[in-house]
Amino acid sequence: MPAGAADLRIKFRELARGVSNTTIAVIATDAVLTKAEAKRLAIAAHAGLARAIWPSHTPYDGDLVFALGTGASGSKPSPDEFLDLCAAAASTLSRAIARGVHSATPDPRDLMPAWITTQD
Repeated sequence: MPAGAADLRIKFRELARGVSNTTIAVIATDAVLTKAEAKRLAIAAHAGLARAIWPSHTPYDGDLVFALGTGASGSKPSPDEFLDLCAAAASTLSRAIARGVHSATPDPRDLMPAWITTQD
């Protein structure tokens, strides 16, 4: 929880009940990955959700991250390279979410406000 948020009440809590707040993401690399490595990459990337969305992982969420390696590079990462890849996946996902939030434009049917409230 962010510092000083102990007494924070979730805004629109009643509105959130009974609806889902799902974020689905895909992390892809051109590296050669095993099935286990792809799963570990998805788990690492999932941390990016918690960095970008608060609160995250609530009972109303259905968050899901898929990961895949196309193998196009023909290169299998070493353990150190894989560690860097996992760290980059979490960072990339949190940045992608932030970019999406900042780029969103409002729709008249939105229940919640968009970051940008007017269009030029």
